[in-house]
Amino acid sequence: MSNRRSFLQRAFSVGAGLLGARTLAAQQMQMSPGMSMPMRSQPANHAAVKARPVKSGSYLPVITPDVGDLEYTMDGRTKVFHLRAEVVKQTILPGRTLDLWGFNGSSPGPTIQVTEGDHVRVLFENHLPEATSMHWHGFEDRIPFDGMPGISQSLVPPGGSFVYEFDIHQTGTYFYHSHMAMQEMAGMLGGFIMHPKTPYQPHCDKDFLIHLQEYAVLPNSTIPNTMNMEFNWLVLNGKSGPATTPLIVRQGDRVRIRFVNLGMDHHPMHLHGNTFYTTGTEGGRIPEAGWWPGNTVLVGVAQARDVEFVATNPGDWMLHCHLPHHMMNQMSSNVGRMTRSVMGHQPAGVDMESGMGMMQGTPGAPMGDDYGTSLGRGLGFGSTNDMQTSNGAMTAKAMQAMPGMSMGGATPEIAADANSVPNFPQDAFMESPGMAMDAMVERPENYGLRPGWSGFMMGMMNFVRVLSPDTYAEVIGRMREAKRVNDPYAPMLGAATEGRA
Repeated sequence: MSNRRSFLQRAFSVGAGLLGARTLAAQQMQMSPGMSMPMRSQPANHAAVKARPVKSGSYLPVITPDVGDLEYTMDGRTKVFHLRAEVVKQTILPGRTLDLWGFNGSSPGPTIQVTEGDHVRVLFENHLPEATSMHWHGFEDRIPFDGMPGISQSLVPPGGSFVYEFDIHQTGTYFYHSHMAMQEMAGMLGGFIMHPKTPYQPHCDKDFLIHLQEYAVLPNSTIPNTMNMEFNWLVLNGKSGPATTPLIVRQGDRVRIRFVNLGMDHHPMHLHGNTFYTTGTEGGRIPEAGWWPGNTVLVGVAQARDVEFVATNPGDWMLHCHLPHHMMNQMSSNVGRMTRSVMGHQPAGVDMESGMGMMQGTPGAPMGDDYGTSLGRGLGFGSTNDMQTSNGAMTAKAMQAMPGMSMGGATPEIAADANSVPNFPQDAFMESPGMAMDAMVERPENYGLRPGWSGFMMGMMNFVRVLSPDTYAEVIGRMREAKRVNDPYAPMLGAATEGRA
């Protein structure tokens, strides 16, 4: 009975708090649905406020590797953010740059961090060649700022602007994105973190945000096919492994990782070597009694999931989506026939129906050349089965002539009778697990990894590096010495300087 009474008392208190917050919101400036407001210029003395190291009584800044934060200015008690939707060039891997749509020069866009009780103004500009609007995913706020075109506002035209205003009364992991469906698939996503006025317990020493996205891009193109249902580039914070930046933590740290998924696929995110608890969703923090343990959490489309664990187990632990096709890069249809396969002529790029012997090819019989097993996945274009090719097996000399693409000392582990074994080839058909590019993705966060490590990192793959105090200090020192412009790790580096991280 006492538990029931306590629960009802807490529920009443929460309801009263929400009612008060909404009453306060109703007293703020109203904007009619569809009303587009001009941008407000800020006084010259309103210097941008950069992310600061955590201080006693303040929130722990969330680190968004490879992305960083959106700076803000102050207008009285209001935090003012300038957000631009624009075309961006995003290098997802050395030598692979895509033409995406994002915000303020990146895709995903920079993370917005605010605190419960803040009044927030977002000055939005549309630099895209077509109209758009911004939706604030999971926000409980006034309808004029929901961002649903034709319902809560008019579309913001090219060159146009709109002012969004919020009173922050929620806490947790939220995000912003275009509410035009194909624009979402072109990369228009960003994080919006609402920190609690009273910090969560137990306290976390590290807090990271990871965005999950996917693109379908033909080998000779830089433009995603946003209408496709199959994807060959899977990215974490806009990078494919091995270009993803590891999460650096010190042994003994309590760590929070926030996952945000905006795409067409669900992603079971798996962490090696550690058991975590799922502590939050896109609806906010889960009461502690509802946390559940695991090492894999399914992050569905349009969902956020927060996980927490104590990093007591030292090592370079994999963090990746466990869908097998999401641990690969450039998984599009190959051109021509496979040279390492049964009888040396297994086709690549044939559609699923033909590969299963369904009658639709030429000639119209299941014994025709267009039917049978095949490798590769199509990306919305025709079969490569009939294309001429002069490519043969890649020689060792040819491999050596590829700068930066060493195999890390690995040799093919192929049995003498491999061609007689059912299901061969699978991972061996490229003669190696992958192409190592350690030097091409070198950064301080990768210091101390085993030589050739990058040959085994593709797609939605990254590390959580749980480092001993000495190694942690070495890596942090190298990160600080790099003096990178707009370093997403800057808040953590500042805390480390003061001996708190």
